[in-house]
Amino acid sequence: MDLSIINRLSNIAMSNDPIDQSLYEKYDVKRGLRYADGRGVLVGLTSIGDAIGYEIDKDNKKVAIPGRLIYRGYNVEDIVKDVEKSHQFGYEQVVYLLLFGQLPTKNQLEEFQELLGSLRALPEYFTEDMIMKAPSSDIMNKIARGVLASYSYDPDPENREISNILRQCIELTSRFSTLAAYGYQAKRRYYDGKSMYVHNPKPELGTAENFLRLIRSNKSYTPLEAEILDLALILHAEHGGGNNSSFTIHVVSSADTDTYSAVAAAVGSLKGSRHGGANIRVMEMMDDIKKNVKDWSSEKEIRDYLMKIGRKEAFDRTGLIYGQGHGVYTISDPRAILLRNKAEELAKEKGCLDEFHLYNIIEGIVPDVLCELHGDKKRICTNVDFYSGFVYSMLGIPRELYTPLFAISRIAGWSAHRIEEIVAGRRIYRPAYKGIADLRDYVPLEKRVENAVPKVIAEDHGVVTTGPSD
Repeated sequence: MDLSIINRLSNIAMSNDPIDQSLYEKYDVKRGLRYADGRGVLVGLTSIGDAIGYEIDKDNKKVAIPGRLIYRGYNVEDIVKDVEKSHQFGYEQVVYLLLFGQLPTKNQLEEFQELLGSLRALPEYFTEDMIMKAPSSDIMNKIARGVLASYSYDPDPENREISNILRQCIELTSRFSTLAAYGYQAKRRYYDGKSMYVHNPKPELGTAENFLRLIRSNKSYTPLEAEILDLALILHAEHGGGNNSSFTIHVVSSADTDTYSAVAAAVGSLKGSRHGGANIRVMEMMDDIKKNVKDWSSEKEIRDYLMKIGRKEAFDRTGLIYGQGHGVYTISDPRAILLRNKAEELAKEKGCLDEFHLYNIIEGIVPDVLCELHGDKKRICTNVDFYSGFVYSMLGIPRELYTPLFAISRIAGWSAHRIEEIVAGRRIYRPAYKGIADLRDYVPLEKRVENAVPKVIAEDHGVVTTGPSD
Protein backbone atom coordinates (compact mmCIF):
# COMPACT_ATOMS: atom_id res chain seq x y z
CA MET A 1 0.00 0.00 0.00
CA ASP A 2 1.28 3.45 -0.90
CA LEU A 3 1.25 5.30 2.42
CA SER A 4 1.79 8.65 0.73
CA ILE A 5 -1.67 8.30 -0.81
CA ILE A 6 -3.16 7.39 2.56
CA ASN A 7 -1.46 10.38 4.20
CA ARG A 8 -2.74 12.74 1.53
CA LEU A 9 -6.28 11.37 1.82
CA SER A 10 -5.99 11.61 5.59
CA ASN A 11 -5.22 15.31 5.36
CA ILE A 12 -8.29 15.82 3.18
CA ALA A 13 -10.49 13.92 5.64
CA MET A 14 -9.13 15.76 8.67
CA SER A 15 -9.47 19.20 7.08
CA ASN A 16 -13.19 18.64 6.54
CA ASP A 17 -14.08 17.33 10.00
CA PRO A 18 -13.15 20.04 12.59
CA ILE A 19 -16.22 21.92 13.83
CA ASP A 20 -16.23 25.42 15.28
CA GLN A 21 -16.33 24.78 19.02
CA SER A 22 -18.61 27.77 19.66
CA LEU A 23 -21.38 26.02 17.73
CA TYR A 24 -21.73 23.42 20.48
CA GLU A 25 -22.67 26.19 22.89
CA LYS A 26 -24.83 28.00 20.35
CA TYR A 27 -27.01 24.95 19.75
CA ASP A 28 -26.86 23.81 23.41
CA VAL A 29 -25.33 20.46 22.47
CA LYS A 30 -24.94 18.07 25.38
CA ARG A 31 -21.47 16.83 24.43
CA GLY A 32 -20.87 13.35 25.74
CA LEU A 33 -24.56 13.36 26.70
CA ARG A 34 -23.65 15.56 29.67
CA TYR A 35 -24.90 18.86 31.00
CA ALA A 36 -22.45 21.70 31.65
CA ASP A 37 -22.17 20.75 35.32
CA GLY A 38 -21.09 17.20 34.43
CA ARG A 39 -24.40 15.44 35.08
CA GLY A 40 -25.43 12.88 32.52
CA VAL A 41 -28.45 13.50 30.32
CA LEU A 42 -31.29 11.19 31.37
CA VAL A 43 -31.84 8.78 28.46
CA GLY A 44 -33.21 5.71 30.21
CA LEU A 45 -34.27 3.97 33.39
CA THR A 46 -32.67 0.95 35.04
CA SER A 47 -33.32 -1.17 38.12
CA ILE A 48 -29.98 -2.98 37.85
CA GLY A 49 -27.41 -0.67 39.38
CA ASP A 50 -26.76 2.90 40.40
CA ALA A 51 -23.65 4.96 41.11
CA ILE A 52 -24.57 7.81 43.47
CA GLY A 53 -22.19 10.68 44.10
CA TYR A 54 -24.45 13.69 44.45
CA GLU A 55 -27.97 14.87 45.17
CA ILE A 56 -29.97 17.64 43.49
CA ASP A 57 -31.14 20.36 45.89
CA LYS A 58 -34.29 22.50 45.70
CA ASP A 59 -32.45 24.96 43.42
CA ASN A 60 -31.61 22.14 40.99
CA LYS A 61 -27.93 22.26 41.88
CA LYS A 62 -25.60 19.34 42.50
CA VAL A 63 -24.67 18.68 46.10
CA ALA A 64 -21.81 16.23 46.58
CA ILE A 65 -22.32 13.31 48.98
CA PRO A 66 -20.15 10.30 49.90
CA GLY A 67 -20.28 7.83 47.02
CA ARG A 68 -22.51 4.78 47.07
CA LEU A 69 -22.66 1.87 44.64
CA ILE A 70 -25.99 0.05 44.48
CA TYR A 71 -26.72 -3.36 42.93
CA ARG A 72 -30.45 -4.14 42.57
CA GLY A 73 -31.19 -1.92 45.57
CA TYR A 74 -28.43 -3.33 47.78
CA ASN A 75 -25.45 -1.27 48.89
CA VAL A 76 -22.29 -3.00 47.64
CA GLU A 77 -20.60 -2.27 50.96
CA ASP A 78 -23.13 -4.56 52.65
CA ILE A 79 -22.51 -7.30 50.08
CA VAL A 80 -18.75 -7.09 50.62
CA LYS A 81 -19.06 -7.09 54.42
CA ASP A 82 -21.20 -10.24 54.32
CA VAL A 83 -18.84 -12.00 51.91
CA GLU A 84 -15.82 -11.21 54.08
CA LYS A 85 -17.63 -12.18 57.28
CA SER A 86 -18.71 -15.55 55.88
CA HIS A 87 -15.34 -16.19 54.17
CA GLN A 88 -17.04 -16.91 50.84
CA PHE A 89 -16.41 -15.77 47.31
CA GLY A 90 -18.99 -13.19 46.31
CA TYR A 91 -18.70 -12.57 42.58
CA GLU A 92 -21.01 -15.44 41.60
CA GLN A 93 -23.59 -14.17 44.11
CA VAL A 94 -23.38 -10.74 42.47
CA VAL A 95 -23.85 -12.26 39.01
CA TYR A 96 -27.00 -14.02 40.26
CA LEU A 97 -28.25 -10.82 41.88
CA LEU A 98 -27.71 -8.71 38.76
CA LEU A 99 -29.32 -11.23 36.43
CA PHE A 100 -32.29 -12.23 38.55
CA GLY A 101 -32.85 -9.24 40.81
CA GLN A 102 -32.61 -11.07 44.11
CA LEU A 103 -29.98 -12.49 46.40
CA PRO A 104 -29.67 -16.26 46.00
CA THR A 105 -30.46 -18.72 48.76
CA LYS A 106 -27.80 -21.25 49.66
CA ASN A 107 -29.36 -23.89 47.40
CA GLN A 108 -29.88 -21.42 44.52
CA LEU A 109 -26.28 -20.26 44.78
CA GLU A 110 -24.88 -23.79 44.78
CA GLU A 111 -26.98 -24.68 41.73
CA PHE A 112 -25.88 -21.51 39.91
CA GLN A 113 -22.20 -22.01 40.77
CA GLU A 114 -22.42 -25.55 39.46
CA LEU A 115 -23.99 -24.27 36.24
CA LEU A 116 -21.26 -21.65 35.74
CA GLY A 117 -18.56 -24.21 36.51
CA SER A 118 -19.89 -26.63 33.92
CA LEU A 119 -19.61 -23.97 31.21
CA ARG A 120 -16.11 -22.57 31.82
CA ALA A 121 -14.41 -24.82 29.25
CA LEU A 122 -14.57 -23.43 25.72
CA PRO A 123 -16.39 -25.40 22.97
CA GLU A 124 -14.53 -28.28 21.33
CA TYR A 125 -11.67 -27.10 19.07
CA PHE A 126 -12.44 -23.43 19.91
CA THR A 127 -9.10 -22.92 21.66
CA GLU A 128 -7.10 -24.39 18.80
CA ASP A 129 -9.02 -22.81 15.91
CA MET A 130 -10.12 -19.44 17.29
CA ILE A 131 -7.34 -18.55 19.72
CA MET A 132 -4.11 -20.38 18.96
CA LYS A 133 -4.43 -20.10 15.17
CA ALA A 134 -5.31 -16.40 15.36
CA PRO A 135 -3.46 -14.88 18.33
CA SER A 136 -3.66 -11.18 19.05
CA SER A 137 -1.22 -8.75 20.63
CA ASP A 138 -4.14 -7.21 22.51
CA ILE A 139 -6.21 -9.42 24.81
CA MET A 140 -9.32 -7.22 24.61
CA ASN A 141 -9.23 -7.61 20.85
CA LYS A 142 -8.96 -11.37 21.34
CA ILE A 143 -11.92 -11.40 23.74
CA ALA A 144 -14.07 -9.45 21.27
CA ARG A 145 -13.14 -11.83 18.47
CA GLY A 146 -13.81 -14.77 20.76
CA VAL A 147 -17.26 -13.42 21.56
CA LEU A 148 -18.10 -12.99 17.87
CA ALA A 149 -16.69 -16.42 17.06
CA SER A 150 -18.97 -17.92 19.72
CA TYR A 151 -21.88 -17.15 17.40
CA SER A 152 -20.68 -19.92 15.07
CA TYR A 153 -20.62 -22.44 17.94
CA ASP A 154 -24.14 -21.59 19.11
CA PRO A 155 -26.88 -23.89 17.73
CA ASP A 156 -29.48 -21.11 18.10
CA PRO A 157 -27.67 -17.75 17.90
CA GLU A 158 -30.49 -15.60 16.48
CA ASN A 159 -33.25 -16.63 18.87
CA ARG A 160 -34.38 -13.47 20.73
CA GLU A 161 -36.46 -15.24 23.37
CA ILE A 162 -35.34 -14.18 26.86
CA SER A 163 -34.63 -17.78 27.87
CA ASN A 164 -32.20 -18.15 24.97
CA ILE A 165 -30.56 -14.77 25.58
CA LEU A 166 -30.15 -15.68 29.24
CA ARG A 167 -28.46 -18.94 28.24
CA GLN A 168 -26.08 -17.07 25.97
CA CYS A 169 -25.27 -14.49 28.66
CA ILE A 170 -24.61 -17.16 31.30
CA GLU A 171 -22.30 -19.02 28.92
CA LEU A 172 -20.35 -15.84 28.12
CA THR A 173 -20.15 -14.83 31.79
CA SER A 174 -18.69 -18.23 32.64
CA ARG A 175 -16.24 -18.31 29.72
CA PHE A 176 -14.88 -14.76 29.74
CA SER A 177 -12.12 -15.64 32.21
CA THR A 178 -11.10 -18.61 30.05
CA LEU A 179 -11.13 -16.50 26.88
CA ALA A 180 -8.91 -13.88 28.50
CA ALA A 181 -6.49 -16.38 30.04
CA TYR A 182 -6.06 -18.39 26.85
CA GLY A 183 -5.75 -15.21 24.78
CA TYR A 184 -2.96 -14.13 27.12
CA GLN A 185 -1.19 -17.49 26.84
CA ALA A 186 -1.32 -17.28 23.04
CA LYS A 187 0.14 -13.77 23.18
CA ARG A 188 2.96 -15.00 25.41
CA ARG A 189 3.84 -17.70 22.90
CA TYR A 190 3.46 -15.92 19.58
CA TYR A 191 4.25 -12.29 20.44
CA ASP A 192 6.50 -12.42 23.52
CA GLY A 193 8.47 -15.57 22.71
CA LYS A 194 7.69 -17.09 26.11
CA SER A 195 6.33 -20.44 27.21
CA MET A 196 2.59 -21.00 26.93
CA TYR A 197 0.61 -22.83 29.61
CA VAL A 198 -2.91 -23.97 28.70
CA HIS A 199 -4.57 -25.43 31.79
CA ASN A 200 -8.11 -26.73 31.93
CA PRO A 201 -10.51 -24.73 34.12
CA LYS A 202 -11.82 -26.59 37.15
CA PRO A 203 -15.65 -26.65 37.40
CA GLU A 204 -15.63 -26.58 41.20
CA LEU A 205 -13.73 -23.28 41.33
CA GLY A 206 -15.16 -19.79 41.03
CA THR A 207 -14.16 -17.07 38.59
CA ALA A 208 -11.33 -15.56 40.65
CA GLU A 209 -9.69 -18.88 41.50
CA ASN A 210 -9.98 -20.21 37.96
CA PHE A 211 -8.47 -17.06 36.45
CA LEU A 212 -5.44 -17.14 38.73
CA ARG A 213 -5.04 -20.84 38.03
CA LEU A 214 -5.19 -20.39 34.25
CA ILE A 215 -2.64 -17.59 33.95
CA ARG A 216 0.03 -19.13 36.21
CA SER A 217 2.42 -21.85 35.17
CA ASN A 218 2.15 -23.65 38.51
CA LYS A 219 -1.64 -23.15 38.83
CA SER A 220 -1.22 -22.12 42.47
CA TYR A 221 -2.51 -19.14 44.48
CA THR A 222 -3.10 -18.23 48.12
CA PRO A 223 -6.58 -17.84 49.66
CA LEU A 224 -5.92 -14.11 50.17
CA GLU A 225 -4.95 -13.66 46.52
CA ALA A 226 -8.21 -15.24 45.38
CA GLU A 227 -10.23 -13.24 47.93
CA ILE A 228 -8.91 -9.85 46.82
CA LEU A 229 -9.34 -10.67 43.13
CA ASP A 230 -12.91 -11.77 43.92
CA LEU A 231 -13.44 -8.40 45.63
CA ALA A 232 -12.18 -6.56 42.55
CA LEU A 233 -14.61 -8.55 40.40
CA ILE A 234 -17.49 -7.65 42.72
CA LEU A 235 -16.65 -3.95 42.59
CA HIS A 236 -16.37 -3.81 38.78
CA ALA A 237 -19.41 -5.96 37.95
CA GLU A 238 -21.84 -3.09 37.42
CA HIS A 239 -21.95 0.72 37.46
CA GLY A 240 -25.36 1.80 36.23
CA GLY A 241 -26.63 2.13 32.68
CA GLY A 242 -24.83 5.37 31.84
CA ASN A 243 -21.22 4.18 31.73
CA ASN A 244 -19.98 3.93 28.16
CA SER A 245 -19.89 0.15 27.74
CA SER A 246 -23.23 -0.53 29.46
CA PHE A 247 -24.81 2.25 27.42
CA THR A 248 -23.32 0.59 24.34
CA ILE A 249 -25.06 -2.66 25.29
CA HIS A 250 -28.36 -0.77 25.52
CA VAL A 251 -27.86 1.04 22.21
CA VAL A 252 -26.80 -2.02 20.20
CA SER A 253 -29.41 -4.29 21.83
CA SER A 254 -32.13 -1.74 20.98
CA ALA A 255 -31.37 -2.38 17.29
CA ASP A 256 -32.56 -6.01 17.80
CA THR A 257 -29.25 -7.66 17.03
CA ASP A 258 -27.83 -10.89 18.46
CA THR A 259 -26.22 -11.25 21.88
CA TYR A 260 -22.70 -11.80 20.54
CA SER A 261 -22.74 -8.62 18.44
CA ALA A 262 -24.02 -6.57 21.38
CA VAL A 263 -21.47 -7.94 23.86
CA ALA A 264 -18.57 -7.57 21.40
CA ALA A 265 -19.53 -3.91 20.96
CA ALA A 266 -19.38 -3.43 24.73
CA VAL A 267 -15.94 -5.04 24.83
CA GLY A 268 -14.79 -2.59 22.16
CA SER A 269 -16.06 0.29 24.29
CA LEU A 270 -14.35 -0.95 27.43
CA LYS A 271 -11.07 -1.37 25.56
CA GLY A 272 -10.86 2.40 25.11
CA SER A 273 -8.30 4.23 27.23
CA ARG A 274 -10.97 6.69 28.38
CA HIS A 275 -12.99 3.86 29.88
CA GLY A 276 -11.34 0.59 30.87
CA GLY A 277 -7.66 1.28 30.49
CA ALA A 278 -7.17 3.98 33.12
CA ASN A 279 -5.55 1.76 35.75
CA ILE A 280 -2.69 1.03 33.35
CA ARG A 281 -1.99 4.78 33.11
CA VAL A 282 -2.00 4.90 36.92
CA MET A 283 0.65 2.18 37.04
CA GLU A 284 2.79 3.95 34.44
CA MET A 285 2.54 7.15 36.46
CA MET A 286 3.43 5.32 39.67
CA ASP A 287 6.46 3.75 37.96
CA ASP A 288 7.59 7.28 37.13
CA ILE A 289 6.95 8.55 40.66
CA LYS A 290 8.80 5.64 42.28
CA LYS A 291 11.72 6.28 39.95
CA ASN A 292 11.97 10.00 40.64
CA VAL A 293 10.93 10.29 44.29
CA LYS A 294 13.82 9.08 46.42
CA ASP A 295 12.10 9.10 49.81
CA TRP A 296 8.68 7.45 49.53
CA SER A 297 7.80 8.57 53.07
CA SER A 298 8.43 12.26 52.42
CA GLU A 299 5.18 14.15 51.85
CA LYS A 300 7.11 17.20 50.70
CA GLU A 301 9.13 15.32 48.08
CA ILE A 302 6.04 13.50 46.81
CA ARG A 303 4.04 16.72 46.71
CA ASP A 304 6.76 18.57 44.79
CA TYR A 305 6.85 15.85 42.16
CA LEU A 306 3.05 15.73 41.85
CA MET A 307 3.17 19.48 41.23
CA LYS A 308 5.63 18.85 38.40
CA ILE A 309 3.28 16.28 36.89
CA GLY A 310 0.36 18.69 37.23
CA ARG A 311 2.36 21.51 35.60
CA LYS A 312 3.18 19.24 32.63
CA GLU A 313 6.85 19.16 33.60
CA ALA A 314 7.08 15.44 34.36
CA PHE A 315 5.78 12.00 33.40
CA ASP A 316 3.69 12.19 30.19
CA ARG A 317 3.37 16.01 30.32
CA THR A 318 -0.41 16.00 29.95
CA GLY A 319 -0.89 17.60 33.36
CA LEU A 320 -3.14 14.72 34.39
CA ILE A 321 -2.71 12.94 37.71
CA TYR A 322 -4.24 9.56 36.97
CA GLY A 323 -6.51 7.68 39.34
CA GLN A 324 -8.08 10.91 40.60
CA GLY A 325 -11.55 12.24 39.90
CA HIS A 326 -14.68 10.64 38.55
CA GLY A 327 -17.69 11.62 36.48
CA VAL A 328 -20.11 10.79 39.32
CA TYR A 329 -18.21 10.51 42.60
CA THR A 330 -16.78 13.66 44.22
CA ILE A 331 -16.32 13.09 47.94
CA SER A 332 -15.44 9.40 47.73
CA ASP A 333 -15.47 6.41 45.38
CA PRO A 334 -16.78 3.50 47.50
CA ARG A 335 -14.94 1.00 45.31
CA ALA A 336 -11.59 2.66 46.00
CA ILE A 337 -12.20 2.59 49.75
CA LEU A 338 -13.14 -1.10 49.81
CA LEU A 339 -10.24 -2.09 47.58
CA ARG A 340 -7.74 0.03 49.52
CA ASN A 341 -8.68 -1.64 52.80
CA LYS A 342 -8.12 -5.11 51.34
CA ALA A 343 -4.98 -4.00 49.49
CA GLU A 344 -3.24 -3.27 52.78
CA GLU A 345 -3.80 -6.86 53.87
CA LEU A 346 -2.30 -8.16 50.63
CA ALA A 347 0.61 -5.69 50.86
CA LYS A 348 1.55 -7.20 54.21
CA GLU A 349 1.56 -10.70 52.71
CA LYS A 350 3.62 -9.59 49.70
CA GLY A 351 6.07 -7.32 51.54
CA CYS A 352 4.80 -4.22 49.73
CA LEU A 353 3.82 -2.01 52.66
CA ASP A 354 6.24 0.79 51.69
CA GLU A 355 4.60 1.00 48.29
CA PHE A 356 1.12 0.85 49.85
CA HIS A 357 2.00 3.77 52.12
CA LEU A 358 3.23 5.71 49.08
CA TYR A 359 -0.21 5.25 47.50
CA ASN A 360 -1.86 6.41 50.73
CA ILE A 361 0.27 9.55 50.92
CA ILE A 362 -0.51 10.43 47.31
CA GLU A 363 -4.22 9.90 47.92
CA GLY A 364 -4.09 12.36 50.81
CA ILE A 365 -2.01 14.99 49.01
CA VAL A 366 -3.57 15.07 45.54
CA PRO A 367 -6.75 17.07 46.34
CA ASP A 368 -4.69 19.98 47.71
CA VAL A 369 -2.24 19.76 44.82
CA LEU A 370 -4.99 19.96 42.23
CA CYS A 371 -6.69 22.84 44.03
CA GLU A 372 -3.43 24.79 44.06
CA LEU A 373 -2.70 23.99 40.42
CA HIS A 374 -6.11 24.87 39.04
CA GLY A 375 -7.40 27.38 41.58
CA ASP A 376 -10.56 25.33 41.86
CA LYS A 377 -12.25 24.85 45.21
CA LYS A 378 -14.06 21.76 43.94
CA ARG A 379 -12.55 18.73 45.61
CA ILE A 380 -12.07 15.44 43.81
CA CYS A 381 -11.61 11.94 45.16
CA THR A 382 -9.35 9.02 44.40
CA ASN A 383 -11.09 6.55 42.11
CA VAL A 384 -10.95 2.77 41.98
CA ASP A 385 -8.29 2.73 39.25
CA PHE A 386 -5.73 4.14 41.66
CA TYR A 387 -5.72 0.96 43.73
CA SER A 388 -6.88 -1.72 41.28
CA GLY A 389 -3.66 -1.63 39.26
CA PHE A 390 -1.60 -1.84 42.47
CA VAL A 391 -3.62 -4.86 43.60
CA TYR A 392 -3.18 -6.59 40.23
CA SER A 393 0.56 -5.91 40.30
CA MET A 394 0.86 -7.50 43.75
CA LEU A 395 -0.99 -10.51 42.35
CA GLY A 396 1.61 -10.76 39.58
CA ILE A 397 -1.01 -10.18 36.91
CA PRO A 398 0.54 -8.74 33.70
CA ARG A 399 -0.66 -5.28 32.72
CA GLU A 400 -2.10 -6.47 29.44
CA LEU A 401 -4.69 -8.35 31.53
CA TYR A 402 -5.86 -5.38 33.62
CA THR A 403 -8.59 -4.24 31.21
CA PRO A 404 -9.60 -7.85 30.37
CA LEU A 405 -10.16 -8.37 34.11
CA PHE A 406 -12.56 -5.43 33.98
CA ALA A 407 -14.41 -7.19 31.14
CA ILE A 408 -14.45 -10.52 33.01
CA SER A 409 -16.27 -8.74 35.80
CA ARG A 410 -18.49 -6.35 33.81
CA ILE A 411 -19.97 -9.06 31.57
CA ALA A 412 -22.36 -9.63 34.50
CA GLY A 413 -23.70 -6.08 34.33
CA TRP A 414 -23.72 -6.06 30.53
CA SER A 415 -25.81 -9.23 30.49
CA ALA A 416 -28.36 -7.77 32.89
CA HIS A 417 -28.56 -4.54 30.86
CA ARG A 418 -29.05 -6.44 27.60
CA ILE A 419 -31.99 -8.35 29.04
CA GLU A 420 -33.44 -5.19 30.58
CA GLU A 421 -33.25 -3.34 27.24
CA ILE A 422 -35.05 -6.14 25.41
CA VAL A 423 -37.75 -6.50 28.07
CA ALA A 424 -38.32 -2.85 29.00
CA GLY A 425 -36.65 -0.61 26.41
CA ARG A 426 -38.44 -1.65 23.24
CA ARG A 427 -37.35 1.33 21.17
CA ILE A 428 -34.24 1.84 19.05
CA TYR A 429 -31.96 4.64 20.22
CA ARG A 430 -32.01 7.59 17.81
CA PRO A 431 -30.56 10.78 19.36
CA ALA A 432 -30.30 13.87 17.19
CA TYR A 433 -27.25 15.35 15.47
CA LYS A 434 -27.72 18.77 13.90
CA GLY A 435 -26.32 19.11 10.42
CA ILE A 436 -24.30 22.35 10.10
CA ALA A 437 -22.83 21.99 6.60
CA ASP A 438 -23.85 24.67 4.11
CA LEU A 439 -25.82 23.49 1.08
CA ARG A 440 -23.74 23.48 -2.11
CA ASP A 441 -24.52 23.26 -5.80
CA TYR A 442 -23.60 19.90 -7.27
CA VAL A 443 -20.53 19.97 -9.59
CA PRO A 444 -20.31 17.42 -12.46
CA LEU A 445 -17.13 15.30 -12.53
CA GLU A 446 -15.62 16.97 -15.60
CA LYS A 447 -15.87 20.44 -13.99
CA ARG A 448 -14.31 19.58 -10.63
CA VAL A 449 -10.90 20.98 -9.61
CA GLU A 450 -8.67 19.93 -6.75
CA ASN A 451 -8.95 22.08 -3.67
CA ALA A 452 -5.93 23.06 -1.61
CA VAL A 453 -5.73 20.94 1.53
CA PRO A 454 -4.61 22.71 4.73
CA LYS A 455 -1.27 21.36 5.87
CA VAL A 456 -1.79 22.33 9.51
CA ILE A 457 -4.57 20.52 11.30
CA ALA A 458 -6.06 21.79 14.57
CA GLU A 459 -3.50 21.30 17.32
CA ASP A 460 -5.75 19.17 19.53
CA HIS A 461 -7.17 17.02 16.74
CA GLY A 462 -6.87 13.36 17.54
CA VAL A 463 -5.49 13.77 21.06
CA VAL A 464 -6.75 11.05 23.41
CA THR A 465 -6.97 11.63 27.13
CA THR A 466 -7.39 8.97 29.73
CA GLY A 467 -10.16 9.22 32.31
CA PRO A 468 -11.25 7.02 35.17
CA SER A 469 -12.77 3.62 34.58
CA ASP A 470 -16.51 3.55 34.94
